[in-house]
Amino acid sequence: MAASPAPSPLHAVEEAAVWLELNGAPAVTWMCTPDQLDDLVVGWLHGEGYIDRASDILRLRPCTSELGFWADVPSARYEAVETSERRRVLASGCGAVTTILGSMSAVPRRTHRVDPPELAQTRRLFKDLFGRGQRYNETGGVHAAALTDGTQLLFHAEDIGRHNAVDKVIGAGLQAGRDPADLLLLVTGRISGELAFKAARARVAVVATPSVPSTIAVEIARAANMLLVGRAVSGQPQVHEP
Repeated sequence: MAASPAPSPLHAVEEAAVWLELNGAPAVTWMCTPDQLDDLVVGWLHGEGYIDRASDILRLRPCTSELGFWADVPSARYEAVETSERRRVLASGCGAVTTILGSMSAVPRRTHRVDPPELAQTRRLFKDLFGRGQRYNETGGVHAAALTDGTQLLFHAEDIGRHNAVDKVIGAGLQAGRDPADLLLLVTGRISGELAFKAARARVAVVATPSVPSTIAVEIARAANMLLVGRAVSGQPQVHEP
């Protein structure tokens, strides 16, 4: 008797619009995978410079009738970000509208650098990352990200947008009271400029991907004293040192 065919993967991945109103004004609408949404909000606020820690948020309240949030941060911090030298751009991160800093001098710089992670350990961590990917295994149509201490995955997220997945894991870490500084960020897609800046804001030590970084990501990493590792699970990883 012939073996039964393996179940076919789902043909679509869930995508939804989620809005954020910040200090009484529309801030952003994400096209995203609708889970870990409070982590997404916290991580995005951190990546955009509105907060340094979860406790900086004065109020975070979900809308009960649709997918959206109202949030408030200290007015002085809000005004400082809104009047800073930034430009709104249509970024390479899956079409995300993001902010790009005016100059590399605005990139937060780590005080010290770390050695590249060992190849065998990196491969094991990525194997764990892909193994946790329920939506990836069902559809093949999502990105994933994780924060790790180099030994185990501490926080993990999947999303239709790789930048959203990064915001989710950083937000999860902040909400758990874990400072992302000096941790390793694993991502499944290429490291774009906006993704590298989010990582620099979080002061992570290393960003690693099975793919490659962009040229702007390399520049940001050098300014931040942050290590980038491309082709991280191949026999010859590409290490971009500061």
